[in-house]
Amino acid sequence: MEKLGINVNSEIGRLKGVVVHTPGAEVENMTPENAERALYSDILNLGIALSEYTDFVSVLKKFTQVFEVKTLLKETLELEDAKQRLLERLCKSTLPEACERLKTISTGKLTSLLIEGVPMEKNNLTRFLDSERYCIQPLPNFFFTRDASFSVNNKVMISKMANAVRDREALIMEEIFRSHPAFEAETIDPVVLFDNTGKGTIEGGDVLIAREDVFVIGTGNRTSTQGIDSIIQYLKTKPGVKHILVQELPLKPESFIHLDMTFTFLDKDKCMIYDPLILKSNKHLTIHITIDGDKVSQIREEKNLVHSLKALGMDMEPVYCGGKNDHYIMEREQWQSGANFFALAPGKVIGYERNVRTIEAMNNHGFEIVTAKDIAEGKVSIDAYEKMVITIKGNELSRGGGGARCMTMPLSREEISW
Repeated sequence: MEKLGINVNSEIGRLKGVVVHTPGAEVENMTPENAERALYSDILNLGIALSEYTDFVSVLKKFTQVFEVKTLLKETLELEDAKQRLLERLCKSTLPEACERLKTISTGKLTSLLIEGVPMEKNNLTRFLDSERYCIQPLPNFFFTRDASFSVNNKVMISKMANAVRDREALIMEEIFRSHPAFEAETIDPVVLFDNTGKGTIEGGDVLIAREDVFVIGTGNRTSTQGIDSIIQYLKTKPGVKHILVQELPLKPESFIHLDMTFTFLDKDKCMIYDPLILKSNKHLTIHITIDGDKVSQIREEKNLVHSLKALGMDMEPVYCGGKNDHYIMEREQWQSGANFFALAPGKVIGYERNVRTIEAMNNHGFEIVTAKDIAEGKVSIDAYEKMVITIKGNELSRGGGGARCMTMPLSREEISW
């Protein structure tokens, strides 16, 4: 099998490969008591979420090569060196006896436990009285594969997660890209390499590749300024002029978790925005950083992202999340991941059906509305339309706090002729 190389120089180039993770038992391991620690404000009904997710992945499989995390992890763990390396790193943060258990079980079982959690053996009084069910916690956020690793040009960036409960996701993705024979991939951990403050964090939901030389990054709860500084240091090792547009995000409410919850690219000349932040906010800065060779040649404040992109030759017409007229509707639909779209190709994007005013706004900008189910069942071809918005139900999935872009980690896209 020919290895797939990493090549992502835009958000919209025709998709050639993507990593996803179908939610499973790890989601059902959440309770109202531990949901907050797992970074959820609610618990999901897995049966309903799976039905919606199946429609979503069915669309991806009609269009591109789809890799499942669980399959990739199992195949990676079958390589003895990779297995030992991953377990050694994981064992630094768990009970020694739990680690010994992991070393003796089958690859299939180990794969499941590393994602779904390792139950705590209640074999002494302290553990018997411990309210914890797991000595290694489940990973209920893993179906948001965007966060733990992300492709930048021809490299895979390994995230430094803002919350330790998600660190294992990044470790797993790093080992997959390091060892799995399906990929020709070089991994970079920018925070480990370049941050000496101990405060650097960066997650893939905050990093958008506008163009090969233009990166749009959000800073807020999940990605720190020190994390972005580590990306600056990395880009200084690359030749030529590069631009980073930084958008400050509100720390509350939780729907502003990542930049892609307020801004995503739809086409060569269109972007989805949450207007109150992207165009109207005077409290949250937009900053343009220019890197020329190995130096930062300029840092300045900008009017907004749309204005900054236009100055760099990317003239984007904004489409408004929730429509233009009612701030309450904008807020509701942004909360429901209404700005979080994922592009299969220029002008062909997928998002949640429940955000009715957002979908209507897209239709008014020339995007034909097609349901994921119709594509999955072969009633409609993605290639039959020049511009389309593919809708998935999302009533349950959106309660997890993310949308279609959050649930995908692109590996390769065709180049765009700007």
